[in-house]
Amino acid sequence: MDSNRNQALLLILASTVLILIVYLTIPFTPQRKRPEGPTPTPQVQKSWFKVPGFLQPEIKVLVAGDVMLGRTVMGRSLDSGDPKYPFLKVAERLWKADLTFVNLENPIVTNCPRQTTSLVFCADPQMLEGLTYSGVDVVTLGNNHSRNYGQKGLDETQMFLNEKGIAATGLGSLVTKKVAGTTFGFLGFNFVDINPKSSDYDLVADSDKKVDVLVVGVHWGAEYQATANLRQRKIAAELVKAGADVVVGHHPHWVQDMEYLDGKPVYYSLGNFIFDQMWSEKTKEGLVVELTFKDKKLVGEKKLPIYMREWAQPQWVE
Repeated sequence: MDSNRNQALLLILASTVLILIVYLTIPFTPQRKRPEGPTPTPQVQKSWFKVPGFLQPEIKVLVAGDVMLGRTVMGRSLDSGDPKYPFLKVAERLWKADLTFVNLENPIVTNCPRQTTSLVFCADPQMLEGLTYSGVDVVTLGNNHSRNYGQKGLDETQMFLNEKGIAATGLGSLVTKKVAGTTFGFLGFNFVDINPKSSDYDLVADSDKKVDVLVVGVHWGAEYQATANLRQRKIAAELVKAGADVVVGHHPHWVQDMEYLDGKPVYYSLGNFIFDQMWSEKTKEGLVVELTFKDKKLVGEKKLPIYMREWAQPQWVE
């Protein structure tokens, strides 16, 4: 009897040692590295925990609305001596997510001029420090301002994003990110005064075949409206029909309603995330959504409201 018990104990001990060896020998390769800064403390990403077959983890994906880093946002940030200024109160939570996806509402160009009211947006390359500091993984350039500086400005934007390790979609191609054996795809479209083409829906359908989860960012709708219009709803239905698993809207600058189409969440507008529209309550409000995936399926949704109490600097509303 004692012999059997000892053998069982030895077996348990050996199994424990084996698990520890696996844990300690799996190489740690963080997906991103934040530049040093005062806050928040960089979070260690437990990539060892997300080994396919070892354990099926929950994967957190954060989606947010419009991020505009130019105009007064840039001026205030650079004058403060910290280009990360807009992100300081929200960065830690973004960083903890496995993937973060936002709409970048301005080109990034060298010699971007200082201005406060122009509708021709741009931001200095220094302003990308806030995105990397927050661990933003993917941005969509599918909006009505990404070409404010023409093709040259768009090329510069892509170059600077690439240097920072930030992927850009919204220009006609799929971006993929793999986390713990689940492949996420990201697309972006600008449907502000532009009608979808059959090729747009074909791109969604083709992308759906290549990924496990397809997230589609859409710039659309009427500004300063609290509910989506009929055009948005018709486009959303077609996107879901083509294969979109999540539809994330922006451009109205206000948070709009959401609904589920065939079980897929559609956020018609998440409002402003970072912007200098400080002249009304609605434009200072925004919404970030934390989506939880497990076994390649959406299993949870958490709405995280933000508010820009300080100039162009969102903070969480608890």
